[in-house]
Amino acid sequence: MQWLNNLERKFGKYAVPNLMTILIFGMALVFLLDTFTAANPNYDYYLSDLLYFDRDLIMQGQIWRAVTFLFIPPDTNVFFAVFALYFYWLIGKSLDQQWGSFKFNIYYLIGVIGTILGGIITGATTNTYLNLSLFLAFAVLFPNFQVLLFFFIPVKIKYLGMLDGALLLFSLIFSSLPDKIAILVSVLNFILFFGKDFIQKIQMFIRKKKYQKQNHWWEDDKNNPWKK
Repeated sequence: MQWLNNLERKFGKYAVPNLMTILIFGMALVFLLDTFTAANPNYDYYLSDLLYFDRDLIMQGQIWRAVTFLFIPPDTNVFFAVFALYFYWLIGKSLDQQWGSFKFNIYYLIGVIGTILGGIITGATTNTYLNLSLFLAFAVLFPNFQVLLFFFIPVKIKYLGMLDGALLLFSLIFSSLPDKIAILVSVLNFILFFGKDFIQKIQMFIRKKKYQKQNHWWEDDKNNPWKK
């Protein structure tokens, strides 16, 4: 990706180091405050109620919602929230180390812009597909990394990535047109960074199958006694 290398040479010094640590810290803080609010009968709403993305509320002047939705934690259960936050921190940290802070910043920023566009199209959005784009990138770059599914079944991350990719494709096929657009722009970062590689792999696979088929027919002809 020459365009990305050119950007890094010009603007690399502006990269935010440890971006994922900052995001996870924000999510953890929101989760703790929501948990405190839930336990306190004097409060009628959660902090996350003030942060989620809502196009109508943004148009009414609550413009912070265009960004603060990024800090809404992925789960309300303490156990799973802690696991999810640690896992996404691990993913972000690994991508940061693999690409460098600038390229990881750009990947995340493109995902943010795409998610916001999706929210503008549909009226609302979450950071779910944005987080999924991080997971898919991790699965491509570290396919043999093992996780414990249900905390006791070892599974390579590439298989979970394939499953998530299949579910994403399913959602894309059977959703409405606005949702299709919203899903596509939400994972635009993954498409830009890995789309060319996937196309090349598909082309190589097709050429390999054609070669094997041609070679197979050639071998059949040589072994056919009626053609000698």
